Amino acid sequence: MSSPTRRTVAGVDSSTQSCKVVVRDAESGRLLRIGRAKHPDGTEVDPAHWWSALQEAVADAGGLEDVDAVAVGAQQHGSVLLDEAGEVVRPALLWNDGRSAAAADALTDELGGPGAWAREVGSVLVASLTVTKLRWLADHEPATVRRTASVCLPHDWLTWRLAGGAAAGARLVTDRGDASGTGYYSPARGEYRTDLLERAFGATPALPEVLAPSAAAGESAGALSRGAVLGPGTGDNMAAALGVGAQVGDVVVSIGTSGVVSVVSDVATSDPSGLVAGFADATGRYLPLVCTLNAARVLDSAARLLGVDHEELSRLALSAPAGAGGLVLVPYLEGERTPVRPDATGALHGLTLSTSTPAHLARATVEGLLCGLADGLDALVEQGVPVGRVVLVGGGARSEAVRRLAPAVLARPVVVPEPGEYVADGAARQAAWVLAGGEAPPEWELGASQVFEADPTPHVRERYAQVRDLTATRP
Repeated sequence: MSSPTRRTVAGVDSSTQSCKVVVRDAESGRLLRIGRAKHPDGTEVDPAHWWSALQEAVADAGGLEDVDAVAVGAQQHGSVLLDEAGEVVRPALLWNDGRSAAAADALTDELGGPGAWAREVGSVLVASLTVTKLRWLADHEPATVRRTASVCLPHDWLTWRLAGGAAAGARLVTDRGDASGTGYYSPARGEYRTDLLERAFGATPALPEVLAPSAAAGESAGALSRGAVLGPGTGDNMAAALGVGAQVGDVVVSIGTSGVVSVVSDVATSDPSGLVAGFADATGRYLPLVCTLNAARVLDSAARLLGVDHEELSRLALSAPAGAGGLVLVPYLEGERTPVRPDATGALHGLTLSTSTPAHLARATVEGLLCGLADGLDALVEQGVPVGRVVLVGGGARSEAVRRLAPAVLARPVVVPEPGEYVADGAARQAAWVLAGGEAPPEWELGASQVFEADPTPHVRERYAQVRDLTATRP
């Protein structure tokens, strides 16, 4: 008897810096091949570059001709504007384009303050959210508003292109997770707030249809892929949580360029302080999320200052005592978002003859980075969200010192999966879910994990709290 034909799925991660494509076995999740391509730098990018990079990454991965389903995870918040013919109106303003900060403030005031936005859409407005980009365009490019027939997000647009775009009559679709980061979608109510969209943009362009987590978005068309089932896709943070198999109560801490602390929750949040963004996840639940500006680059700066590589920085940190003898680094090297201190600088406290050693500075660096993330975890707890173990991912998780000190500072067990492309993996898992149907995504074993048990050192956080506010502002 012949064995059944193996089915395969592909997941795309279209991030700010690059595009990754993974092809996996739909049943087991086994990685079959992977491809990569770079994205251009900048905070304003023509979406055509994302499509070119996707084509390059697909070719690098050996093509999609044998793939049965595809889903796209992509950077959140980017504003893709299309005209009546489906042509891109202007380059997309990305999440990290700060020119819309004043627009965020203006919209906040118009609706009655930060708490009003939190009640309506789950999040206080910051410059990264899509709705602020649309207000900036309305204020500065009225001709752009007049040309715009529809607005979508990066993952929406790429899914639409995979479906053949305007030439194939493809529909624009999205999911709750990515829609929840626009500022005009309420994850708690499960609906767009077109009144808030019109307030910001002065018009009500068409928006993508919000699909259920495992609903098919059609089939792929064109030379890149033909006939594969398309998943609804999602935002990068939601895909990463799906990629690591996070369950309710699991806290995903990602240490990359920025730090992200999120938790899978059955309960929607609306934090009027703005520390917690009340997002949805990719499974029908919620993903309250805290973002810090300072993460892996804090380790980079310390290694550069000490003239060592990251392996030596880690060794030095582990050779010093817990608490670094009272030496504390407050790591606000680029200002900070959690807490909201955009003009703050980093600070080093407790420097004495005994603590002025490379080992003490290395230890203070790692503990300061983790204390900043622990502040984010505290913000989630204050929202009444049940939290349990921590799943640690991102480039910073490769540091042995970070892995070993995280349980002590975060006061929770820490699981460190094997390094991987978790956003692309989450998209692939969604594709497999759409392909198979059912109420839940498939259970995949994506490699061995290290588990580090908690042995809390509360004095480290107590000392950090004593000096956290003693930072200077930028000149």
